[in-house]
Amino acid sequence: MGKHEVETIKKRHKGNMEDYEEARNSFDWSNVEKEFDWHRTGKINIAFESIDRHVESGRKDKIAMYWEGQDENSEKYTFQDMKYLSNKFGNILRKYGAKKGDRIFGYMSRVPALYSSVLGCIKIGGIFGPLFGGFRSGAIKDRLWDSGARILITQPHLKGAVDEVRKDLPDLEKVIVVGASKDEVGEGEVSYESEMAQASEKLELEWVDRETPHLLHYTSGTTGKPKGIVHVHNAMIGQYQTTKWVLDTKENDTYWCTADPGWVTGTSYGIFGPWLNGVTQVIYAGRFGAEKWYEIIQRYKVTIWYTAPTALRLIMAAGGDVVKKYDLSSLRHVCSVGEPLNPEVIRWGLKVYGQPIHDNWWMTETGQQLIANYPSMPIRLGSMGRPFPGIQATILDDNGEEERLNAIGNLVIKLGWPAIMRDVWRGKWKDHAEEKYKEYFKFPGWFLTGDSAYKDEDNYFWYQGRLDDVIKTAGERVGPFEVESCLVEHPAVAVAGVIGKPDPMRGAIIKAFVQLGEGHAPSEELKKELMNHVKKHLAAHAYPREIEFKDKLPVTRSGKIMRRVLKAWELGLPTGDLSTMED
Repeated sequence: MGKHEVETIKKRHKGNMEDYEEARNSFDWSNVEKEFDWHRTGKINIAFESIDRHVESGRKDKIAMYWEGQDENSEKYTFQDMKYLSNKFGNILRKYGAKKGDRIFGYMSRVPALYSSVLGCIKIGGIFGPLFGGFRSGAIKDRLWDSGARILITQPHLKGAVDEVRKDLPDLEKVIVVGASKDEVGEGEVSYESEMAQASEKLELEWVDRETPHLLHYTSGTTGKPKGIVHVHNAMIGQYQTTKWVLDTKENDTYWCTADPGWVTGTSYGIFGPWLNGVTQVIYAGRFGAEKWYEIIQRYKVTIWYTAPTALRLIMAAGGDVVKKYDLSSLRHVCSVGEPLNPEVIRWGLKVYGQPIHDNWWMTETGQQLIANYPSMPIRLGSMGRPFPGIQATILDDNGEEERLNAIGNLVIKLGWPAIMRDVWRGKWKDHAEEKYKEYFKFPGWFLTGDSAYKDEDNYFWYQGRLDDVIKTAGERVGPFEVESCLVEHPAVAVAGVIGKPDPMRGAIIKAFVQLGEGHAPSEELKKELMNHVKKHLAAHAYPREIEFKDKLPVTRSGKIMRRVLKAWELGLPTGDLSTMED
């Protein structure tokens, strides 16, 4: 491809990492360990390091969380408050038999109880499983069933989806309902508020080792069921340091991560990273709106804003005049993650906010940011950035040989960073999990990301797309298999194939190709019915925004949908080798 001609924005200011090259040459993960209490005491628990140690080190009255709901009702919590609330919840879990290693899931909107639940679960050595509030019964059942979850925390407006599948979840012993009184809960349920009112603020923490699991994030794949990615307490080392150097947090910052904790950004950098650094966070539980988001930044004097390209594109579409209504002068650092950040958004940020937007790259499986654009480093517009100090990344061809510069291939990361996934959960789908885990380590010594990219002569990386068919829509991963399975459950559908279709606003939208069963005819009404079917049974964000009816879909002789052919049809590209296709 030759030398890459790109637009570059020069470095703006010194960040916590003053010089990238110097940091890269001298960095050692073991030095970061000295920042934690466990380095001195030998007592390890990521929830303690996130909250309790700040209480003991003089930050007990510092605001840990400003919370604002949909109707502008707001609350604030100090680190002392968060310690007591999480202790209380840990005691509730123990009261109902929870112990170290138990899987405890949360299916909630971003209410304060979600945060005390996560921390309380981890304090007793439990493994927390976050469920996105947009999931519906089918997605919930898969994840709770495979994990063998014993306890679920939810809310009245979400509990109906759980009730639909409760009979299929023999391991689920107790449902804790947030926002329901003692008189409003049913059999096998308890009221969060009633229990919290009588729980003790003192908790005997479960001390663990660094390799003890604490988080189970289910992520969608292209084939088969979602896979449970296992993260361990040791992840705190990577999350602490990347928050300090990529997000550039300082003692007096007010930080806002817009991601839901149902997704990994909302846990790694919406719970652990900032609180490990003792930083004040803003949590907004309401709906998206450009004016509302600007209002949040203005009201809480947000200094660091971590969001997604889709949100930025939507804000950009609202126009530059909207910005003028608000005082955004507090903002000093803006970061983006979840999908590639197009150059025009960075240029727009520079023009409207007076500063560029810093893209970074990582995955559910990596647990922490791995490649990023840093405050003290020039930004090459459209690039993922450069590897974090302590991280070695490269591009390999399909035989595991290193690609030449500017050649597209497999993005891989040298093994050994602190927050890397430790396993795929070996639950009910044990064989499937083992197979999926091995796929990440196809090349000895390297982690295979599943993304295609290339690197230039200065070690900047450039994302090119997923090597599999996982769809990134508005920053959220959707596995086509789950959507296809949901569609096929509808009585009118015989076969369904799902792809991601490029979209300027969302990055990609979900498009479904549907072959109807006998006795059913295509219609606009049926399209709407199928869209609503997916919304109801899978997730609101996972429904196909476009549906095209076909007399026959391309399948292999073994019956697998040939999604690459569907994508070629959609984009007007050559279909390639069709030798495996059924006649």
